[in-house]
Amino acid sequence: MSAALADFSRHLDAERALSRHTVRAYHGDIQSLLEFAWQAGVADPGDIDVDILRGWLAAQHEAGAARATLARRGAAARAFTSFAHRQGWLAADPGPQLGMPRARRVLPRVLRREEMNSVLADCEDRALREFAAGQRVTAALAMRDAAVLELLYASAIRVSELCDLDTGGLDAGRRTVRVFGKGRKERVVPVGLPAVRAVARWEEVGRPVLANARSGGALFLGARGARLDPRTARRIVHARLRDVSGDAADGHAADTGPHGIRHTAATHLLEGGADLRSVQEILGHASPATTQIYTHVSAERLAASYRQAHPRA
Repeated sequence: MSAALADFSRHLDAERALSRHTVRAYHGDIQSLLEFAWQAGVADPGDIDVDILRGWLAAQHEAGAARATLARRGAAARAFTSFAHRQGWLAADPGPQLGMPRARRVLPRVLRREEMNSVLADCEDRALREFAAGQRVTAALAMRDAAVLELLYASAIRVSELCDLDTGGLDAGRRTVRVFGKGRKERVVPVGLPAVRAVARWEEVGRPVLANARSGGALFLGARGARLDPRTARRIVHARLRDVSGDAADGHAADTGPHGIRHTAATHLLEGGADLRSVQEILGHASPATTQIYTHVSAERLAASYRQAHPRA
């Protein structure tokens, strides 16, 4: 069982070139499946059948797993049985017989333009205040936070893509950033001038304060000098948004993380007149159907504005 799990993980990483996050999630899912099978008396991957798969998912459901989690675990199980069948471990693939719950599509939370502008202005002011006060480390962290927020909003890249950036990944002359997305597919994304300036200031003034032997070529660094990790980046975003909206009545922005900034950027692009195909390329979506949700968001916001403003709504 352990050897099968290791082979499957290598297949996901080397052959399917999935992201580290997806490989880690699928590895954990299949480890759970194999442990369930073992407890049911199955000692060989070749003896896994559809009843084992259904029993495992049923146990996950009874344990309170969310619908989206069950959908992902079902997908992981089908990927594993397909791989096991190709490897010759399974005489027949039971995966296609496994009915999977569909994750409910939830419209993403987006910030209004004035909310996003307030967040970015507050980051800028905070960095300037700390720098003027002579607090080198605090000022450097504030510059980093401002650059992170500006770049996330300007480019709509994923937080993992941002953390993987090295120095030189942003071309200030062309105002583009080169990232590697899901499936390690490379794409070049345009970036606005405010983000270019924020990143340049971080690189020239802030980054040298935190850089040490652990930094390597990483563009964004943590407080101890190592490459910024996605978990810390999420904390940064939540903290900066909370600084601005913590006292607001609805606290709308405070609940938004890096993925919410990505949603916000995509929605603002469409509202500003960008075509769906261009937004798809910027986001790195393989299918336009994935990007289509943002048109629903814009339509919903338009309807909300209409209901609020029209006297006969």
